[in-house]
Amino acid sequence: MSFGSRLGIGFMRTIAPLPLPLIRGFGALLGRVLHTVAVPRRRVVDTNLAVCFPHKSEAERRRIARETFVYVAQSWLDRSWLWHAPEKVVASRLKVVGAPQEIDEIANGDEPMILFAPHFYGLDAAATALTMHTPRPSATIYTTQRDPMVDEWIREGRTRFGNVAALNRVDGIKPVLGGLRKGGLLYLLPDMDFGRDQTIFVPFYGVQAATVPSLSRFARLGKAKVVPVVSRLTPEGYEIQVLPAWQNFPTDDVEADTALMNQRLQGYIDTMPSQYYWVHRRFKTRPEGEAPIY
Repeated sequence: MSFGSRLGIGFMRTIAPLPLPLIRGFGALLGRVLHTVAVPRRRVVDTNLAVCFPHKSEAERRRIARETFVYVAQSWLDRSWLWHAPEKVVASRLKVVGAPQEIDEIANGDEPMILFAPHFYGLDAAATALTMHTPRPSATIYTTQRDPMVDEWIREGRTRFGNVAALNRVDGIKPVLGGLRKGGLLYLLPDMDFGRDQTIFVPFYGVQAATVPSLSRFARLGKAKVVPVVSRLTPEGYEIQVLPAWQNFPTDDVEADTALMNQRLQGYIDTMPSQYYWVHRRFKTRPEGEAPIY
């Protein structure tokens, strides 16, 4: 339990009551500073954008990079009010839109459902918006933080509202499938590079990317429908778009399913490229014999 962690969490509690425009303004300033000083991470973003958007001009990619650092900072500071402000304040800043049938099923249904939630910067806001209005049991899978104090703070924040279980990535699939088979929700974020173990290579913006095939496998084993959830940071808070359930998914072809997931994810990203999590080294694991990208 470090002094820095205690200070950081205390800072987030302190700014939670501030007006949203003030928090966002501070986030915009912090994001511009990070873009300037966090050189190694900026290089990751620049590389990702060059690989995924070779058709865009260098000036356009620079603009997206600057914006993405602002969204990184703003979304992180927003966790202050997401996890510490009164419930009424949190609810007033989260707007759920999209497919009426799926929104109703998330709130009131009893059939297994996987919410495919890609790594847009509003991912924590989206989870909160959906779980705070349903009695259904839900689960999310996360990676343990090195600092126990930070780990506990994040876990408490993500399970603050609703009937939510935060499952550790090392717990395996039994608790995940157990929750689905009881008619629960699974908030799944499978669009990151978790290394070579238990991943397959499928295209992402035309480049082979190590991808966890968990969406297809969990949907098949849990007999669950897949509903995409796309979160967008807005001046008023967040807009959480619930899209129609995917039809004819999953199939018996895990690789084809996972490639389809990445293809559809590209469509979501193309609507707001600055809000995707480009700070992650999405292409760090390469197929045998291929040169490193970073």
